[in-house]
Amino acid sequence: MHSLRRGTGIPILLIHGFPVDHRILLPLDPTIEENGGWERVYVDLPGMGRTPADPGIDGSDAMLARLAGFVHEAMAGRPFAVVGNSYGGLLARGLVAELGTQVLGLCLLCPVIVADPERRALPVKAVLREDPALLAALPEDDTDDYASMAVVQSPENWRLFQEHVLPGLRAADPVAAATISRRYALSRQPEDGAVPFPGPTLVVTGRQDHVVGYVDALTVAPHYPRATFATLDGAGHNAHLDRPRIVAALVDDWLTEIKGTVDRSATPSGN
Repeated sequence: MHSLRRGTGIPILLIHGFPVDHRILLPLDPTIEENGGWERVYVDLPGMGRTPADPGIDGSDAMLARLAGFVHEAMAGRPFAVVGNSYGGLLARGLVAELGTQVLGLCLLCPVIVADPERRALPVKAVLREDPALLAALPEDDTDDYASMAVVQSPENWRLFQEHVLPGLRAADPVAAATISRRYALSRQPEDGAVPFPGPTLVVTGRQDHVVGYVDALTVAPHYPRATFATLDGAGHNAHLDRPRIVAALVDDWLTEIKGTVDRSATPSGN
């Protein structure tokens, strides 16, 4: 699997959605770098970005197994934190269920909780601020992709979408995407039968996210007793692009909480 590594310190694995690539999560990098002491590992899942399709990846169970193999090699047993965006959130939850306390903390950005779109609790698609002049100036293919996702249309929001979302959409292997889509759900929900995850957890959802919604995320709250849940108004499925400042603040706080947990566990108890 292709990966991009930046920095040194505690490893943090960042898993993108479907079918984009690691570039959708790069806007978080300045926040993580500024927090200090993190080795960022951005991956491209098979069939997306610079990782070629793998005929053995016939659905999400196989994708999770492939990702777990990557983690085994890349982390070499070291504890690490994980960020999962959309489909990456589904896989991140699967890693937590499989690896337990090797995962120091979990951040879910607009995560897939319910795999079947027909069973998701979704708000009606809404655009809070339209910019007809902006849309009229875009190429037709780009207009359709952007308008289908943007909640607040603006030149800056478009710049982020153009830089971080479109390249992954264009690079995805359509045959691989279709194959994975046929077995998009994991064979079981990651939380089913698993021990509750004790690490710092952040779940960010968009109030106007018509792709995965925000209501379903609360159904897993009992499994994550140290979770902060934030539903952001003015945010769709790309909440970290729609509301970058507040997401950056939430992520920074989450990273600091993980460091505090690591420091406390490393400090020997005294008499």
